[in-house]
Amino acid sequence: MENTLSNTTSSWLVIGTIVAYFAMLLVISWVTGRKADNNAFFLGNRKSPWYVVAFGMIGASLSGVTFISVPGWVGSSSFSYMQMVLGYLLGYIAIANILMPMYYRLQLTSIYTYLDERFGKNSYKTGASFFLLSRVIGAAFRLFLVANVLQITVFDAWNIPFAASVVITILLIWLYTYRGGIKTIIWTDTLQTIFMLLAVGISVYFIADEMKLDFAGLVKTVKGSEYSQIFFFDDWKDKRFFFKQFLAGAFITIVMTGLDQDMMQKNLSCKNIGDAKKNMYWFSLILVPVNLLFLGLGALLFLFAQSKGISLPAHSDDLFPLVATGGFLTPILTVVFILGLIAAAYSSADSALTALTTSFSVDILNINKYKEETKRKRIRMIAHIGFSVLLVLVILLFKAINNQSVISAIFTVAGYTYGPLLGLYAFGLFTKLQVRDRIVPYLAIASPVIAYFIKSAVSEYFGWEIGFELLIINGMITYGGLLLISLAGKK
Repeated sequence: MENTLSNTTSSWLVIGTIVAYFAMLLVISWVTGRKADNNAFFLGNRKSPWYVVAFGMIGASLSGVTFISVPGWVGSSSFSYMQMVLGYLLGYIAIANILMPMYYRLQLTSIYTYLDERFGKNSYKTGASFFLLSRVIGAAFRLFLVANVLQITVFDAWNIPFAASVVITILLIWLYTYRGGIKTIIWTDTLQTIFMLLAVGISVYFIADEMKLDFAGLVKTVKGSEYSQIFFFDDWKDKRFFFKQFLAGAFITIVMTGLDQDMMQKNLSCKNIGDAKKNMYWFSLILVPVNLLFLGLGALLFLFAQSKGISLPAHSDDLFPLVATGGFLTPILTVVFILGLIAAAYSSADSALTALTTSFSVDILNINKYKEETKRKRIRMIAHIGFSVLLVLVILLFKAINNQSVISAIFTVAGYTYGPLLGLYAFGLFTKLQVRDRIVPYLAIASPVIAYFIKSAVSEYFGWEIGFELLIINGMITYGGLLLISLAGKK
């Protein structure tokens, strides 16, 4: 993707926009972080308005990778992603009616404390450790991809090294989260969601205007294109097969929202379970048209490229950045794209940093055993700084590797780690059996390994490409293993 911001005026415009954006985040941090204690950092004093949480969670669930990748998927998968989005709805219903009532009943700060009460210390530490591993790799990977786009489109024009831009980025996130934590995140997520949706909407407007399409013509053009197919029922071996994607969407939602400290920490900041359920229901309903908007943008990008004779990039993820910053449209779109990308990236990164700090402080360091608030605050601050540094190091490691296939493999490994969490929680909720707690860590490590070999064997011998449904298989392996090591009797 070529650098299109070599023009000094454009560079100043983008830099000024970024500075103004982070200034707003810092103001929100100052207002919400005053006199914040550990309870405010971890749970926002359980006073977050549910409607603010619901709107902000849209931005948190749609990371910077989603911002540039979902439109790019349209080229190879059409609108099949909507099948997963429909599955998300089923997953959110399960979270609202099974997991969240339990979290509120037990008054949890970290959701992995449940595993301690249900199975024991080893299971508890295993669940928390798998989350920490997944979130560190996932957050760093997403920030790395976004940092690369920003480096090419903005910072290279100013001769700012990649390492310096990453350090500055993480430092800014740390500055507006270190005091208020989740209390600040609730409100910054709302601002970032607004900017992200505005960026997508404005992008659609400018592209449609260039193609001389009004709203009715836009809908007709996208609907009549080769990209608009949503449902796929023909080939059960296809990754896009409806039931594969629908069920995968449901289970992905359960583990990546319901069993993820990052996403559930926002829900637990609501006043009560009633408000938390309202948040979950409205958030899930809003997510459907939002994802449809992203897919519509993707179809429009491909149609625009065809109409203008633009060569498609080797990686479909680069199509949106190419059109937005390639000089094909008004320079305003470049600024809007950068702002939307930052909003999408940091709305997930800042909450991930807060969740990592919370889980490590509560689950690993057992911060609640200390009675002095000042000591708990100091431990939490050190953990917050530590994870900020760790994210910088992992992002720079990805840059040093500079091999997309290797990095993708690392990210895929992190994806495997949600399977054991799914199996642990399912076994705990739907059986009354106890397990040999000391064996659980070994089972949790073995489960993803077995799932990997099953995926490879099924692909080689049966021609069935296992996609997102691997999560279900992974969880079933863990569940089966827990059944084998379970002890007779009830807890």
